[in-house]
Amino acid sequence: MQNIVRLAAIALPAAVALSACVTTASAPLPDGSDVALGQKAYVDGPIVQPVEVIEDSRCPMNARCVWAGRVRVKMVWIRGNGEKQPFEVTLGEPTHLADGQFTLESVRPEKRTDAMIKPGDYRFSFRFAGGL
Repeated sequence: MQNIVRLAAIALPAAVALSACVTTASAPLPDGSDVALGQKAYVDGPIVQPVEVIEDSRCPMNARCVWAGRVRVKMVWIRGNGEKQPFEVTLGEPTHLADGQFTLESVRPEKRTDAMIKPGDYRFSFRFAGGL
């Protein structure tokens, strides 16, 4: 009987200490509707992260342009095994990813002639249309 009491006295604090480690949970990832550079997001299947704006040649909202311009963003797809696979997206053009099509649907803020957009101000909206 004394052995059981001693064993319980040793095992109980160890179990409590271990359970404190296990209960630590990370916050859920945001969806793909308002994603900043460097932020990971869950987009209808894949986990992605926009890394860098490669090009933002959009026509400023307070100007007249011959060409509407485009936005290209360097991305990282974080696969289930933790491997990071780089890819690039262009605003409005579907890109093949995994078993479906990944699309950069919108970029905010609007470009203006009288203000520069800082990298931290960009926000992106993404959509993923999975395969079978």
